[in-house]
Amino acid sequence: MTRLKNDTFLRALLRQPTEYTPVWLMRQAGRYLPEYCETRRRAGNFLNLCKSPAMACEVTLQPLARYELDAAILFSDILTVPDAMGLGLYFAEGEGPRFERPLRDEWEIRNLSAPDPHAELQYVMDAVSEIRRALDGSVPLIGFSGSPWTLACYMVEGGSSSDYRKVKSLAYSRPDLMHHILDVTARAVVSYLNAQIEAGAQAVMVFDSWGGVLSEAAYQEFSLRYLQQVQAGLMRERDGVRVPSIVFTKGGGLWLESIAAAGYDAVGLDWTMDIGRARRLVGDRVALQGNIDPNVLFAPPEVVATEARRVLDAFGPHPGHVFNLGHGISQFTPPENVRVLVDTVHEHSRTLRTVA
Repeated sequence: MTRLKNDTFLRALLRQPTEYTPVWLMRQAGRYLPEYCETRRRAGNFLNLCKSPAMACEVTLQPLARYELDAAILFSDILTVPDAMGLGLYFAEGEGPRFERPLRDEWEIRNLSAPDPHAELQYVMDAVSEIRRALDGSVPLIGFSGSPWTLACYMVEGGSSSDYRKVKSLAYSRPDLMHHILDVTARAVVSYLNAQIEAGAQAVMVFDSWGGVLSEAAYQEFSLRYLQQVQAGLMRERDGVRVPSIVFTKGGGLWLESIAAAGYDAVGLDWTMDIGRARRLVGDRVALQGNIDPNVLFAPPEVVATEARRVLDAFGPHPGHVFNLGHGISQFTPPENVRVLVDTVHEHSRTLRTVA
């Protein structure tokens, strides 16, 4: 097994001391990079890109060639799981992801079953293995999945939504059917993430992108409960090495303490919460990941650096911080500002630890 040359990210997730704060970016392989756009053009469309292990590996490595990032994240999409369930994923121009067969009728919901990740999703596992070989121990590889609630939103709505009317109506009017979808999906997420770990992922992250659209009571019932189910089923180690886990609920700051008690090693924060206050609330129970506003990257370089230092200063020189954006990077981000961000995080966090 190749020894990691840079394990700072993994140690930070486990709240161990590090020489500096590690940094990676949600959606770090994406349309803000011209080289990504060229690879996507060659692929023909987004799904072809996701389903080609060689191309998925190529775009995963592209940001690492530009920036001194401390982790790579598998290039894929959260909707690969419901696609493997037979819902027929496609991407409509200007509309984003859509499903040909969204869950609407009771018989469709009752017939839902978790896919075998080594059958319908083997292309993802092949990509994980290929990326691990290509990284050659330089930095860790993160695997990921959408959360059961977030996947269910797409599965019931049929795509993105502005009001989540269909999925919320189902949750309130037929909670039995909603729980069936969530239970099947949670089991699918567990097997999917564990297969990624077996293929070589060294940490895993669960994206609860739409958890924040729920009321507190509904969040506890329909999202957090299934995040806990996923966490309970995850592999804790591979080949004798710990595999840390991260959970991220966009808009979940109000429920931070409940999320921190769900069993994950780290909790991702969006940009709406002060990370220093978050650290005081959770203490040393979990590491924290985040949480600069992605739109800061549209500002002049000196502002990007100032805002990055602000987040680092708020957290302080304590162990257990992974620097990231509060959500995915925008396709319109100037690539040069990402370099400013990464370099500032490394330099200023080293200074903080020296002073401490």
